[in-house]
Amino acid sequence: MNLPSITATGAAASDGSTHAVAAHVVEFFEALTPDSLTRLDTFYTQNAYFKDPFNEVRGLAEVLRIYTHMYEALDQPRFVVTERIVDGNQCFLTWNFEFHFKNFDRTTLQTVRGGSHLKFTADGLIDFHRDYWDAAEELYEKLPLVGSLMRWLKKRAAQ
Repeated sequence: MNLPSITATGAAASDGSTHAVAAHVVEFFEALTPDSLTRLDTFYTQNAYFKDPFNEVRGLAEVLRIYTHMYEALDQPRFVVTERIVDGNQCFLTWNFEFHFKNFDRTTLQTVRGGSHLKFTADGLIDFHRDYWDAAEELYEKLPLVGSLMRWLKKRAAQ
């Protein structure tokens, strides 16, 4: 995605543009690496709230722990943001999260489709981050053994 380049989160926020802040956040997420995790404090508040299907935490150190674990558990994880909706001090991003499993089926590129609701402080930092994605469909169904059971349950529930 071709996004405008912004030099600092504070600079983007000072002009009152949540659009610019959101673009900067998208740029960061799409270029995320283990090394860039050291810059999380330029995107999240010290007391940021984060929730996804597996975690519910508060605080920058806990958010960092989640991202660090992602790199430990998965091979070549990356986010591709497909849409961005901005309203007031918040935005909603839809994304594809692409990765390879480290422990099995290492060759197949996996894709999880989801969305993130982000709320920003007046100085342009993320204070609220809630990820929405279907863990059953997007992850469990792809796992050996568990996947077969999940697909069977899904068919059964649809009858």
